[in-house]
Amino acid sequence: MRPNPLREKFAAGEPALGGWLAIPSSVSAEVMATAGLDYVCIDLQHGLSHFSDAVPMLQALTLGGCTPTARVPWNEPGIIGKVLDAGAMAVIVPMVNSRAECEAAVRATRYAPEGARSFGPTRVGAVEGPGYVTEANANVTCIPMVETRQAVDSIDDILTVPGVEAIYVGPGDLAISLGHAPGSEDPDFHEALATIVDACGRHGVVPGIHATAATAAERLGRGFRMITVSADLVGLRNAIATDVATARGTTGRVSDSLY
Repeated sequence: MRPNPLREKFAAGEPALGGWLAIPSSVSAEVMATAGLDYVCIDLQHGLSHFSDAVPMLQALTLGGCTPTARVPWNEPGIIGKVLDAGAMAVIVPMVNSRAECEAAVRATRYAPEGARSFGPTRVGAVEGPGYVTEANANVTCIPMVETRQAVDSIDDILTVPGVEAIYVGPGDLAISLGHAPGSEDPDFHEALATIVDACGRHGVVPGIHATAATAAERLGRGFRMITVSADLVGLRNAIATDVATARGTTGRVSDSLY
């Protein structure tokens, strides 16, 4: 198999910076794949892409030096196996709230005897070669999302599941679960983030989170080591707002928030 840059960053103890694809476009994927990021994630949960869109996007991501990544719509083995068979090397799994749910996510990314992934590497077998089936378990990255109060309460149980190298915080859902609006700076939101990072340190798991280029340094300072710093829809929206404001001689309202 080709190297997995995301796992290489994890092994080296270096921060991994990533991009996010909400628009169903292989051109957007190609642009982001060649931007020097460590991973690029196709968002099949809240993004606008379906699986049929994701296949050419994964083909575009393969051209770059990043880890082709997909966030699946839910913790369901069928779609997890499908994005892996199509060429994803890392899978982000939303709303993992317990050890049992985490174990299910990991099982879906692993062939027997370590898991229950069905064999059928439709595209990835051609891309990665005949040795894929024997190497995939050691190279595919399963990244459960920790984004609710329940998940924070169960963090030690989640992080001790074999096969979990990293987790990913959805700050919007976490804030909502704690009773706040997305974008909250409430003390208990930051306390929850600290609880997650501290637990990751105890168990040797990489903490990841949604961020922006402007907030990346703050996230790094808090101990996160997998940080999404750019998104196609955000970049397009902001560039257009800035251009319109510049042309009109006004100040545009620019947002750096994806969700």
